Amino acid sequence: MNVFISADIEGITGLVSWSQCGRPNGDHYDFAFARRMMTHDVNAAVRGARKAGAERIVIKDSHGNSKNLLIDDLEAGIELISGHGSGRDGMMEGIDETFHAAFLIGYHAKAGSAEGIMEHTYTGRAHRLFVNEIELGEMGLSAATAGRYGVPLAMVSSDYKGCAEAYAMFPGVHTVVTKHGIGRYMGRLLHPSETGPLIEATAEQALKNLNQPWTIKGECVVRLEVNRTEDADWAARIPGVTRIDGYSVSVTAASYEEAQSWAVVLMSVGTLGMGAND
Repeated sequence: MNVFISADIEGITGLVSWSQCGRPNGDHYDFAFARRMMTHDVNAAVRGARKAGAERIVIKDSHGNSKNLLIDDLEAGIELISGHGSGRDGMMEGIDETFHAAFLIGYHAKAGSAEGIMEHTYTGRAHRLFVNEIELGEMGLSAATAGRYGVPLAMVSSDYKGCAEAYAMFPGVHTVVTKHGIGRYMGRLLHPSETGPLIEATAEQALKNLNQPWTIKGECVVRLEVNRTEDADWAARIPGVTRIDGYSVSVTAASYEEAQSWAVVLMSVGTLGMGAND
């Protein structure tokens, strides 16, 4: 059995703010701790997958610059995809038809989720993202990418709101709650000695009870709402993109594969609006 793990950081054990887990610079004082906790949660998922018979496990580091996981502290025998800037499958880069299941470890709730710790969708400036009028966060984008290859989303670990989002969207998915949000940057946290065994046990169980792949088929209309008009100004400059209103743009894609690429491009290009007032 081959298992693909995509790991984000906001839903990881023990973290409540980007000052802890943003990226390796002086603005993020607790980044070393965040990396350790991310590695802790991923290792638990690896151990559980192996108990269920997984032989090949590929891990995609999917937060920020994607250089977070400590490979020398990861369970031996895994393969790690690190770094960013290439490929078309985003947070699922490296998945293909040879995998039997996918895990999303440390993911977070979509933008606008009340009491979701560090809730957002891709960037802090995307307000809502829709594909065929289905509102998607990063879990939805990743699940549909896995489904495009025929791979079921077996497990999600996140805060309570992230797990609730996964449970509502993906029938049969197994979830692990690592913390309970009180606000965007405040939560009630479970101790690593609890989350580790929970993730391990759930990973094992998930592979013994696989669900069906979650897919979005056919032509796709991508609609992005941003929270600043200057971001829509930039996104609307791309040929083929339609400006709907001050905050919204849309584009039609022939398939979900194209739609996922469009979603990432629109959200990324939109951030250029940050410099419009320079």
